[in-house]
Amino acid sequence: MANPRYLTESERARLLEFQESIHYSPRYSDDSYEYRHVMLPKSMLKVIPSDYFNSDTGTLRILLEEEWRGLGITQSLGWAHYETHAPEPHILLFKRPINFGQ
Repeated sequence: MANPRYLTESERARLLEFQESIHYSPRYSDDSYEYRHVMLPKSMLKVIPSDYFNSDTGTLRILLEEEWRGLGITQSLGWAHYETHAPEPHILLFKRPINFGQ
């Protein structure tokens, strides 16, 4: 497994101002997982370090938990970033097993 790329103090300080503007969707599920999407303010993408992005697609790469939490995304344990939505690169898709923590 890859090692997380932690933010520097100055990077973290620039991102904190956006934390109150992060939007969390309601949860939805199928038989195996519950899902939610997290919408970052579009202007926040400009201050996220470039190595958090996939150079081929221009979207955020799949972030490890320490990385997305470092951006100011707050949610309970068990969530994994599994997809980015290329037409809307500020939307991150998360999932976790349906019975996580039970």
